[in-house]
Amino acid sequence: MRPRVLVAGIGNIFLGDDGFGVEVIKELEGTDLPDWVQIADYGIAGLHLAYDLLGGYDTTILLDATPHGRPPGTLSLIEADTEDLAASASIDAHGMQPEAVFRLLRLLGGDAGRVLIVGCEPACVDEGIGLSPEVTAAVPAAVRAVTELAWGTSPRLETTEV
Repeated sequence: MRPRVLVAGIGNIFLGDDGFGVEVIKELEGTDLPDWVQIADYGIAGLHLAYDLLGGYDTTILLDATPHGRPPGTLSLIEADTEDLAASASIDAHGMQPEAVFRLLRLLGGDAGRVLIVGCEPACVDEGIGLSPEVTAAVPAAVRAVTELAWGTSPRLETTEV
């Protein structure tokens, strides 16, 4: 049996480029992904994501705006250490902070499998709907990266660990 993959778009569409993950999910809906890949728009619903992860996935791919001080629109592939993320002391059921999601998941006895983040450097996360031109231009490359990851190949992106 092939591995099961969850691709989760996260972010707040009312905060400009923070809606990056949600936009990538919209684009992925029209692509040809393998049957073992599930895509979902979680927006800011961290509690919902944690409960869905209880179903068990071999790989979880999060799509999110990730500010690291790079030029806007820069994509990165981050392999998350969920043990470190889950060590966070607080849980906010209404927030989408990965630390809270993975802590809750661990408390519920679940496992997200390997966690990868396809992140995009935002230009602006002020109030407002719509992505900046730089982040909009990065969406097709993020779709390609997710497709490659879903098929088990490595995309050509900057790679970091958290």
